[in-house]
Amino acid sequence: MKSSKIIKFHSKQPIIIRKFSSFFFSYQYLKFICGLKFAALLNQNSLAIANLGATALGFICVPTSPRYVTSQQIRATVTQLPENIDKIGVFANTSIPEISHIVMDSGLTGVQLHGDESPEFCSLLRQSLPNVEILKAFRVRSLEHLDQASNYTKYIDTLLLDAYHPQQLGGTGQTLDWQMLEKFKPSCPWLLAGGLTPDNVLAALNQLKPDGIDLSSGVELKPGDKDLDKVALLFENLGCRLRD
Repeated sequence: MKSSKIIKFHSKQPIIIRKFSSFFFSYQYLKFICGLKFAALLNQNSLAIANLGATALGFICVPTSPRYVTSQQIRATVTQLPENIDKIGVFANTSIPEISHIVMDSGLTGVQLHGDESPEFCSLLRQSLPNVEILKAFRVRSLEHLDQASNYTKYIDTLLLDAYHPQQLGGTGQTLDWQMLEKFKPSCPWLLAGGLTPDNVLAALNQLKPDGIDLSSGVELKPGDKDLDKVALLFENLGCRLRD
């Protein structure tokens, strides 16, 4: 079990994190979905966020995203991270050969699919990358749409539920209908995303029982521009929940 360590600092360098350890109540995952726009401090900030208690960092691999980071930047950061830190790449409607190339070239240990990928696509990706963790994001429109998540569970490791937006794939700041998710119990771990902030994350976790949380805009000054004071506040609030 890791000890509590809250670091107070401020930077415009965006960071992605996934999977927090058992120090934070019993939840398995924590993830911030964003990019690392400013390469100069990328390594420094990645390590600082990991020291807060997260056990994985993620990287946006979608070129059209304001949070996009290149394969070369990912590799430069990955080589500086401890081996026990997971490295997750976020893709959307990317071909399997391209995903596989980026994973191998950059040293990623996991792939998050945030586009319109089908169960068949996930199955083929699993065959291509048998030793890489696969997460599938769902932008939930309705209960009927949520029911489709069961079609994916035998091909992936983790589901991620995000708020639906007709133009944006993620990072919208919009929250899901938490009441709609109260009885959601898939056969694999799942992450809650969509409009989570340091202020509302405890309310979400009190109402729902996800295996983890996924944050982006809730700890940003603007897309791709992380407010690390908010990141520290998030960890502090989670730590207070544990102590209570």
